Amino acid sequence: MNVSRIAVAGGLALSSVALLSGPAFAHVSVQPQGEAAKGGYATVNVKVPNERDSASTVKVEVNFPADHPLASVMPQPVPGWKAVVTKSALAKPLELHGKKITQAVTKVTWTSDGAKIGAGQFQQFPLSLGQLPEDTDQLVLKAVQTYDNNEVVRWIEEPKEGAAEPQNPAPVLKLSAATGDHHGGAAAADDKAGHDDKAAHAEAADSTDTPARVLGVVGILVGVAGVAFGVLAGRRRSA
Repeated sequence: MNVSRIAVAGGLALSSVALLSGPAFAHVSVQPQGEAAKGGYATVNVKVPNERDSASTVKVEVNFPADHPLASVMPQPVPGWKAVVTKSALAKPLELHGKKITQAVTKVTWTSDGAKIGAGQFQQFPLSLGQLPEDTDQLVLKAVQTYDNNEVVRWIEEPKEGAAEPQNPAPVLKLSAATGDHHGGAAAADDKAGHDDKAAHAEAADSTDTPARVLGVVGILVGVAGVAFGVLAGRRRSA
């Protein structure tokens, strides 16, 4: 009997811990769809789960760091959501592709335009980012989540290496070492296309030359056969 009671108590304790720790695993995060390399361009997803059983998410704000400004942040359209990009003047202009950039994106806001993130659901908001900074290993993108009951959750606590995860951690985009391609694969794709085009031209030229070569060989063989026939015919006449 005592063993049964201990087992029940232990099960209840574990259930309580799971319930209390559950929300910690369901925070706003940012996930790259590919490699996010320093100095390059990347497409990422802002993943927003709904943590409330009795309310739906109707607004999401993602703030970009002023100390590592981004000149270009483009949201991909998401059905049922309206996206607004906010820019601010830079204290120190950026040089990008030979042009001086005086403004940078400071915030992207998605507001419900008919859609909501309901209980037990999540929504991803794709963003194209660039040019990514080269002097940091990560970007901290502080987020604010608003529910339809007017509750606001601020995901703004910066995680510290070696420390426990904060209650409301800010989304963090990790940056990898520079790949040498600062255009998110565009230059590599163009280069590959150029090589493919050259290969296609070479193949076409080769296919065009092949019949001509065959005809040339056949002509030579016919000529040799004609000469041999003429020699043999001459010998027969002499005989």
